[in-house]
Amino acid sequence: MSKKTTIYDIAKALNITAATVSRALNNNPRISADTKKMVLETAAELNYKPNRLAMALKSGKSKNVGVVVPYINRSFFSNVIHGIEEELNPMGYNVIICQTHEDAKKEADVLQNLLNAQVDGILISASRQTKGTEHYNQILRKNVPLIFFDRKLNVRGANSVTLDDYEGAYQATQHLIDQGCTKIAHFTVDRYLEIYENRFHGYKQALKDNNIAFDENYIVTLESDIEAGKDAAKKLMELPTPPDAIFSASDPGALGAIQYLKGIGLQIPKDFCVVGFSNEPFTQFMELTISTVDQSPLLMGKTAAKVFLEQMGANNVKIEKQMVLAPSLKIRKSSSRLDPSS
Repeated sequence: MSKKTTIYDIAKALNITAATVSRALNNNPRISADTKKMVLETAAELNYKPNRLAMALKSGKSKNVGVVVPYINRSFFSNVIHGIEEELNPMGYNVIICQTHEDAKKEADVLQNLLNAQVDGILISASRQTKGTEHYNQILRKNVPLIFFDRKLNVRGANSVTLDDYEGAYQATQHLIDQGCTKIAHFTVDRYLEIYENRFHGYKQALKDNNIAFDENYIVTLESDIEAGKDAAKKLMELPTPPDAIFSASDPGALGAIQYLKGIGLQIPKDFCVVGFSNEPFTQFMELTISTVDQSPLLMGKTAAKVFLEQMGANNVKIEKQMVLAPSLKIRKSSSRLDPSS
């Protein structure tokens, strides 16, 4: 195994002190531009790699950031991570990605492991099972920046970047009403999480503003998957007065509903309209494209990363920001009764 190049090897090659090499590598203003150039060129020639652990011990910063998501293989979360990396990598930060699989205990364990690894900050979308906040408070007590994105809990001292889920749901429901729908059902997921509670209230307010009676029978709680959407749609259509539209708080639920409704002979959107939430890739590449609310995951990731960087540059002054992004309704064939060509 070849010997790892050190600053002493660079110093020997240039006949200067190791201290001068160290200052040059760290862009110290006391070192001339010519010397810095010479040191950097020699470091590259000798394949010098800085000792990140030593640098972390010296600076108190690891240049590592933890990003915690329920599932990495979901399009929304992978795009958020992409946005985070686009902002943090050029600033010299490495991103450590962890999954909770919607398990509260696993989430607590993951956060403890990240603290043990001395990450400089943690960006997280909370698991559906998480009810308590003590493991979040522990992060803040250690003066490690904590930034929630998408799913958040109310934790004093934490930052957050979320979507205006209420407004997105309101727009989706209003769109269905504008298409002539009057009996609009709602698929929700877990209303303990603020995002789903906000989507429910946006839906409910749109009904109220249009003098449409709220019917508890039209509210179905389900898992965010296609089969659950099929089962939920079947349940709704067996009601004495079935709905004529569904606003689903998730795209997989919307897809499942569409598959069931088409299977029983209904024409979408002529007989029945459906709108989802999230703008998953499959919604725009199907023969029957699905109307949905775009969550702007790339922008959300970039914004969360910028909040972290702002916190890191605040010289130990705590910043508490609650950033809310505007939703965008993507109107497609599944709900375009007035314009089926869209």
